[in-house]
Amino acid sequence: MTPTGRPILFVCSSGSGVLNPMLVLAGEFARRGIENVWFAGDQHCRGQVEALADRSTVTFASLGEAVPELVPTEWDDDTYRAITQHSTWKALRATALHTLEPSLRTDKYERLEEIVRRIEPGLIVVDKVSPFAARLAITHGIRYIVAGPFLPSNVLFPKVPKGFPVPNTGFGRHMTLAQRLANRFFGLRQLSLLRHWRIVTALARFVRARKRLGIPASTGKPAATAKHAELILCHTVPGVDYPMPLPGKVHMLGAMIPPLPEAPGADAELDAWLDANDSIVYIGLGTITRLTAEQVATIVGIARELGDHHVLWKLPREQHALLPADLPANLRIESWLPSQLDVLAHPNVRVFVNHAGGGGFHEGLYFGKPMVLCPLWVDCHDQAVRGQDAGVSLTLARIDLDDAVHKISRVLTEPSFRERAEHFRRLQLEAGGRVAAAEKILALPALR
Repeated sequence: MTPTGRPILFVCSSGSGVLNPMLVLAGEFARRGIENVWFAGDQHCRGQVEALADRSTVTFASLGEAVPELVPTEWDDDTYRAITQHSTWKALRATALHTLEPSLRTDKYERLEEIVRRIEPGLIVVDKVSPFAARLAITHGIRYIVAGPFLPSNVLFPKVPKGFPVPNTGFGRHMTLAQRLANRFFGLRQLSLLRHWRIVTALARFVRARKRLGIPASTGKPAATAKHAELILCHTVPGVDYPMPLPGKVHMLGAMIPPLPEAPGADAELDAWLDANDSIVYIGLGTITRLTAEQVATIVGIARELGDHHVLWKLPREQHALLPADLPANLRIESWLPSQLDVLAHPNVRVFVNHAGGGGFHEGLYFGKPMVLCPLWVDCHDQAVRGQDAGVSLTLARIDLDDAVHKISRVLTEPSFRERAEHFRRLQLEAGGRVAAAEKILALPALR
């Protein structure tokens, strides 16, 4: 049982970037034999939750089917391109206009409320991108924790110091005068979104729904989720985000990595290939990235130019039709990997090329891999600039053959990148990851 006998309830959206580390954390409770642990998520997550069973089980509670508007794989091409465009402001604006409709989450709130009334949890663990769960916890007077692969400044915004890079700008610590002005203007432009007619009407519907559900008005403020949380567990380590005063409730515990190997012997042929090649560049641009035919051809060209090294590229099956007929011998393409973590753990993987999402970025740091980052989503630009400032990575503004080959070659050959990556690996191991997170949670007064 939990220390008080009351359930611990995890609530998470279905995006793999936040779902996977939450599953690892819930799985740690199952490995410890902690009973009365529940996990509320979209219906398609049921199998992943039930697979966590170890010394105890994690009980799945369905929040219904995933909402298509909130699932990137369900977006039409125009929506996808708008939300992933290079301009961080335009991408953020497109994201807000597409996803802020309150009715998309009202059903989730009501389903979660039914679950909460039935199981009466003593504590709720929520991911940062599921604010409806935090609102429910505040409304019902239930203590809750925020957890996720986010920088502290992202979770605490807008409560960051004056002049600090506004989340989603991709600005670094040392800004030019033009960037400082743009940084300030970015925050003001976010406020201007509240006057957009679609946002105004959506907010009006939110207010009606909030009143009907008895949710306090204060929960709608941007800082409310962080303000009322018992703990904020960031899956990063000190030195990645820029210095800023942090409340005592914020803990940087590193990436949530399960016991490894995660999938031993699942693909013997891939294991043999990894063992046989002593310098491998691994390219993994996320599960929801849609590359164009030009981008696919460019990545094939990058592999060809890196002829002295081998390249492992995880490319979704539906995009294989874009591949040219003539592939270089040093390129291996997989539509699915039994475990990306097992690949990153392999000593022959020298560089990790990824899209700078919070999950992959911090996994790269955990395994001490120098990186080349190509930010494809609005929040990815912040990780990319911090990785470069920390000396562990270089950034691609776009998928360009010459630029990518040059930067991958630099990261492969210049010792400083590996040295800095190893530094952050040590910090990750010291931070404690899933073990430290579980102990922080179990030590809370709410569970005593």
